[in-house]
This record gives sequence, C-alpha cells and structure tokens, in this order.
Amino acid sequence: MAGQPSGSGWMDTTERALDLLVALLVPVCLYTIFQVVPTEEKMGVVQRIFYFHVPSAFAGFLGVVLCAVCSALYLWTRDRRFDRVAHASAELGVVFFTIVLLTGPIWARPVWGVWWTGEVRLTSTLVLWLMYAGYLILRQSAENPEQAARWAGVLGIVGALDLPIIYKSVEWWRGLHPKVLRVSGGQGLDPAMGKAFGLCVFTFVLFFTALLIKRCRVARLEDQVAELTHRVARRSVHTEPA
Repeated sequence: MAGQPSGSGWMDTTERALDLLVALLVPVCLYTIFQVVPTEEKMGVVQRIFYFHVPSAFAGFLGVVLCAVCSALYLWTRDRRFDRVAHASAELGVVFFTIVLLTGPIWARPVWGVWWTGEVRLTSTLVLWLMYAGYLILRQSAENPEQAARWAGVLGIVGALDLPIIYKSVEWWRGLHPKVLRVSGGQGLDPAMGKAFGLCVFTFVLFFTALLIKRCRVARLEDQVAELTHRVARRSVHTEPA
C-alpha cells in the first residue's frame, strides 16, 4: 500500500501467513484427534480431551512467561511496548488457562468419579488463574493507568513463580493426576498419539501467537486514541473563552 512503511507491510504479510497456517492446521488437528489416533486403554474416548487440555496449558504457560518477562522489562525501561505485550499475554494466559480448568473436570468426572479434587496441580493452576484474573481486574479498575501498569507488572512477575510448582507438582507430590498415558502393549504414548500431541501443541502455540499480535495491535491503537483524546481535551481547555 502506498505510503505504508515497509516494516508494517512485512508484519501484515507475516500476520496473514500465520492466520492462514492456523486456519489450515486446525482441521488437520481435529481430523487427527478423532480419526487417526488410537483410543487410550484405561481412559477410553474421554482421553481425547487431552489434545485440547495439554496444548491449552502450553499456550497458557507461554502467556504467563511472556507476561512476566515483559513486565520486568517494562518496570526497568518504562517502555509502553513491553507493557502492551505483558497485558496482552496476561489476557491470553487467562483465556487458555480457563480452557485448561474447564476441560480438566470434564475429563476427571468419568475417570476419577469427581469433578474436582485437592490435587496440588489443580489447586496451583487455579491459584495462577486467580492471580492473573486479578492482574486484569487491576488493569481495568485503576484510575491511574501508569500506576496500574507498575502494580500489575509486579503481580505478573510474582504470579509466574507458580509455574514451577504446577510443572513439577506431579513429581513432587504423588496424586491422581497422570504423568504419562498408557496404550495397549506398553507404557508411554503411542507414536501416533505423540505426534498428535506435538501437532496440537504446535497449532495452539501458533494460535496464541496470532492472537497476541492482534491484541498488541489493538492495544497500540487504544494508546493512540487515548493520546489524541488527551491532546484534544488539553486544547479545549486552553481555547475556552475567559
């Protein structure tokens, strides 16, 4: 487009290519999940929900890590670009961990006989979700955006400390939550199941990336609108008749 910076044109092309790739991979994932992979021997067909549950957890982890890193960079540099990425990552982290917290009980009910238990992994994941939901509430409710960004940045960093507990909880505390899945004939993942997991994780991470790019663009436009509104308000004050 005439007059458009070359960098912006490159980013637009990359974003469209990413959107197209995600659109192509999603039906491939669905076909693989429901038509290709074998049924797990102990859990049965309900195990297929893990092809949504686990990749959502990967995407949620990515959102939390990005939020923590960009929050630290923002607190150090006060560069709004880092804050925008941190805020967008927190939003997406909450979205994907919501999927995790919804799909987990759907699986647990037929397998464990209950919707929820006091498992450390479940509880620590819920705590993480609550912390980042609090992050978003803080951003929305604060009257001073800069102060909210600073306090939210601290919360984003502190919340990420829960990630190692979630990741290692199954090894540190014995419980019902599975570490590996068994298929008939041995331990571990069937090769087809392993490939399906890898494909779904890859697709969810790409989907996360595509959403992050779009959300950061919206945040940049929101900042520009806020700046223009502020300038107009100041100009109106200066031009009012005495």
